[in-house]
Amino acid sequence: MSAFRLQQLEGHILSKNKITTMAGSPSPLTTHVLNTAAGVPGSNMTIKLYQQDSVTKVWQLINTGTTNDDGRCPGLITKQQFIPGEYKMHFETARYWAGMGESSFYPYVEIAFTITDADQKYHVPLLVSRFSYSTYRGS
Repeated sequence: MSAFRLQQLEGHILSKNKITTMAGSPSPLTTHVLNTAAGVPGSNMTIKLYQQDSVTKVWQLINTGTTNDDGRCPGLITKQQFIPGEYKMHFETARYWAGMGESSFYPYVEIAFTITDADQKYHVPLLVSRFSYSTYRGS
């Protein structure tokens, strides 16, 4: 299909169904927040992605994003930025619950992980309620 035809069709695709990319390549690292208490996506949650400097061990902020209506936060890092090392995602859970008039036991959740092969795709979801959370490594 021609690029012109794709541009014409793009106006007919709901924005929540579009694949969002940065710098023309899909992000090798994705996340998805699920509100397990209500059984719905965790939309409008702020997420910060950090990488640890291998020499100083200081965490460097790479990007900040907000989950969309589907609980996803596309484009946190580009393939070019994604190198082996230590990373962490910081999820602003207290603000998320406060936005719904609820309190939370956890003011934030941080998930730290190690990337050894930057050519793989990594999916790091957060399943969260007001009093618990869990995660796993997906692909």
